Amino acid sequence: MQPTISIPKGWEYPRFTLGQRTKQGLIIGIQYYATDTLLAYEYGTGWRYTVMSNKNSEEVRSYFDDQLQTLSVAELQAQLQAELEEHQQQITELQEQLGGLTDV
Repeated sequence: MQPTISIPKGWEYPRFTLGQRTKQGLIIGIQYYATDTLLAYEYGTGWRYTVMSNKNSEEVRSYFDDQLQTLSVAELQAQLQAELEEHQQQITELQEQLGGLTDV
């Protein structure tokens, strides 16, 4: 069963999704500033996205819809390929460590 999220009536749907990669980084959180709230009065109504620019850093930033940029297909493919190669290197290193254990 897939988890679902219900969006209340009167709220627009978010433009981006959790886990989506953007030029600014990976979306790790989404918050809605409803019209009748102090946050909406201060910053504007709409979705605000928490983005982690680097997976090796604790630094996160917040963006509104119009501040985020989607990746092109080529950019997304390049990111995924680099991440895949990194994981393949880690697997190779672990296999070498495991092989060293059986020789002992």
